[in-house]
Amino acid sequence: MAIETNRWGIIYNPKAGTRKTQKRWNKIREYMEERGVLFDYLQSEGYGSVERLARMLANNGYRTIVVVGGDGAINDAVNGIMTSSVERKDEIALGIIPNGMGNDFAKYWGLDEDDYKQAVDWIINRRLRKIDVGRVGYCNESVCSTRYFVNAMYIGLGARMVWISNGTRRFWGMQWLSFLSSMILLLFERKLYRVHLKLNGEHIRGKIMTVCIGSARGYGLTPSAVPYNGWLDVSVVYRPQLLQLLSGLVLLLRGRLLNHKTVKPYRTRKVKVLRAMNADVSLDGRILHEECPLEVRIVPEGLTLIIPN
Repeated sequence: MAIETNRWGIIYNPKAGTRKTQKRWNKIREYMEERGVLFDYLQSEGYGSVERLARMLANNGYRTIVVVGGDGAINDAVNGIMTSSVERKDEIALGIIPNGMGNDFAKYWGLDEDDYKQAVDWIINRRLRKIDVGRVGYCNESVCSTRYFVNAMYIGLGARMVWISNGTRRFWGMQWLSFLSSMILLLFERKLYRVHLKLNGEHIRGKIMTVCIGSARGYGLTPSAVPYNGWLDVSVVYRPQLLQLLSGLVLLLRGRLLNHKTVKPYRTRKVKVLRAMNADVSLDGRILHEECPLEVRIVPEGLTLIIPN
């Protein structure tokens, strides 16, 4: 049975750290029914299920897939679409209704978690834009795999913050408390990692605190990145002194991190991560449990996104 072209396939990913998992979805569903939206609804069942559900929807003919979730759920949905058997992946339109502990990619486009009605209205309006997708390739023994991202890839401190935030989020249950506690824990750690990158023909070696490879702004670490210019922005952060770290946080909040003396920015189409000893790696808030070498590329206009008016 063919799926109507105007029917949405919706994946609802309940927000972590809250018991009111259905209350918000019921409000969203009631508003969509009020607006006459045709949709089929699936709820995620834990880590990895969003990717599987997005792939299933794509393979079954849905050409509008809507994620109700945060950055991690969006990342899973993108990977489900990109690894589906659909020949023209860019014919699938991805819509976002923010509902996560981290909504950086949604905020980039002006989507507000507190205004789900506006997000639904924008998806109904269906203004489409093709965006770039980051692609990470890696091999484990004789098996080579790929993982995709739309916001940013972190190596070192940034990825460790994701790992700590995931733990503190379950404890505190609030986004700002989770972020604050993570920052306090990492403020005094300032751990360095032996990293070796190759980009634009240049080898970058040394003790580095964090690396951000962004297709979008990457929580402020790649503030000049835009997900539709065919480039990756790279910010390499060397070890700051404690006062420099504090001033760096101020610049980060102001969107001017690249002005900090410990940050070196690059723009490239490909990055090879040849070594990152004992460093965590994350993609859009999802930890990547793979070892180097990693090859990061940009897929120009690899995905179609439904954006605000």
